[in-house]
Amino acid sequence: MTLPAKTRLLDTVATPADLKGRSREELRQIADELRNEVIDAVSVTGGHLGAGLGVVELTLAIHSIFDTPDDKLIFDVGHQCYPHKILTGRRDRIRTIRQGGGLSGFTKREESDYDPFGAAHASTSISAGLGFAKARDLSDKDNKVVCVIGDGAMSAGMAYEAMNNAGSDASNMLVILNDNDMSIAPPVGAMSHYLSKLVSSRSYRGLRKFAKSVIKPIGLTTPARKAEEYLRGFAMGGTMFEELGFYYVGPIDGHDLDVLLPVLENCKAMDTGPVLLHVVTQKGKGYEPAENSADKYHGVAKFNVVTGEQQKSKSGPPSYTKVFANSLIEEARKDDRIVGITAAMPGGTGMDLFEKEFPDRMFDVGIAEQHAVTFAAGMAADGMRPFAAIYSTFLQRGYDQVVHDVAIQKLPVRFAIDRAGLVGADGPTHAGSFDIGYLGALPGFVCMAAADEAELVHMVHTAAGIDDRPSAFRYPRGNGTGIELPAIPEALEIGKGRIVREGSSVAILSYGTRLQEALQAADLLGAQGLSCTVADARFAKPLDTDLVNRLAREHEVLITVEEGARGGFGGFVLQHLAEVGALDTGLRIRTMHLPDIFQDQDKPEAMYVEAGLDARSIAARAIEALGRGNVEEIDRLAQA
Repeated sequence: MTLPAKTRLLDTVATPADLKGRSREELRQIADELRNEVIDAVSVTGGHLGAGLGVVELTLAIHSIFDTPDDKLIFDVGHQCYPHKILTGRRDRIRTIRQGGGLSGFTKREESDYDPFGAAHASTSISAGLGFAKARDLSDKDNKVVCVIGDGAMSAGMAYEAMNNAGSDASNMLVILNDNDMSIAPPVGAMSHYLSKLVSSRSYRGLRKFAKSVIKPIGLTTPARKAEEYLRGFAMGGTMFEELGFYYVGPIDGHDLDVLLPVLENCKAMDTGPVLLHVVTQKGKGYEPAENSADKYHGVAKFNVVTGEQQKSKSGPPSYTKVFANSLIEEARKDDRIVGITAAMPGGTGMDLFEKEFPDRMFDVGIAEQHAVTFAAGMAADGMRPFAAIYSTFLQRGYDQVVHDVAIQKLPVRFAIDRAGLVGADGPTHAGSFDIGYLGALPGFVCMAAADEAELVHMVHTAAGIDDRPSAFRYPRGNGTGIELPAIPEALEIGKGRIVREGSSVAILSYGTRLQEALQAADLLGAQGLSCTVADARFAKPLDTDLVNRLAREHEVLITVEEGARGGFGGFVLQHLAEVGALDTGLRIRTMHLPDIFQDQDKPEAMYVEAGLDARSIAARAIEALGRGNVEEIDRLAQA
């Protein structure tokens, strides 16, 4: 497949205002050029491709009919927004997307007035849209609010909570359901298109309003409303949405501008409450390799535009995710009570590998982390041994359930927390920054962090054996260190860390995979005659207080290092030392953690340097605390 080099009409579109007054033929050509621009850009940067290709015509139609940014356009699961960014003045930077200093891969308020609401997690658009609608009404404004939800986001309960509220509130807003997997769509064809145009038209709505005025005096309003609703539901589908208080239109072909444009015009003119427009699109539309791929090129590395072949990552150690999956499979072979649970991320968490081995013991519950946690709790309460594999950033969405349904009841749910720490190109919305603090605050929880892939194997085995309370183990995105994996995993002693290197002046206590940087920092300090002890905490809870006490007692300086926000592991250590009076004796202690900001996307290694969690920064912090040593020498050695 070759892409035309010319983007003659797209070149004339600097903002959505430049789409006004265009003929449908011109808009069709702009759509073709826009699709090719997205393909070409993502081939250079990598990123989310399939979802964006599926909404090219829909995005173009919305911007041509509505008056953004005065009208609010809110994308759900913001990775659909690449065509939107190109049309809203960011085309010149589209090849910086997800790169350091470049555009975010999601909608972002700070980036553009055309992004009224940031979104990278799913199922937020209708709630936010209703908020915008009520703010408009209270401010006596008349702008429109459009929410585009899809790509699985309708599987989350929050979307239905919002629809229930919006339907009962009767605020004017348009929700566009981008149905890109045909999961709920009846057949789309000429009759469906005709009916959608009809029921969204001004004449039909006028007739409907007249009929209401006739039947209201004789008490037939409710029976007539039900009759009309079910007749339309029979012909078109959407009865469920009508029951929630939405006026349903659709389904229509989301790639046919001859249908999209007039229906959107009709929907824009409606002022009778919330409307749901059901459009059916094809994920990966217009790019054959994506259309033929099982995941429709949902997320891709850099790729060859002609062949679709993605750039292969360099061979190296297995990823932490794969090590977890293989370790869990080994445990499950020995124990048929072990089950796997994930929330719409089987590939990302490695649970797809578990499913191949144990198809009846793996459960993908969709984008529904709250449900996933309580579902796991129910299984644990009846004697199963559930492992809930959920990204750190997504587990935040189920925190109330972790507290109420798991921790309070002391149920042995095992949380495999993937993407712990900084994640690179996905930026702050996907960083696993907070789980150390939010899980460590819960009574009875066992919290572990793997320093390397061998430790992860041991922690999977350890968690499998914890049957009297909840547990969690965290590990990062990316490949391991290359250390040899244990043939036989061992059960770690709960709440006990390990000394990795003995020294005398400085103690570095690491929690997680910064251990390698801590060891390098010890080498840098050792070159100046500053002897270092390096320890791997293994557990944040229960904390190894004997180890902490020893490190505090036998060293001038104690430094804690973690890949998490302030108030986490370092906070636990400080609180313990304060309680036992260890801070009264002149101990110099420093806690090193992620900075108190949301870091923008970049390569993970660059983000950790920015965060001050690299070897050079750890060594420099030790020198600052000791009051002796040479930071300039540290810099020289680090660069060498």
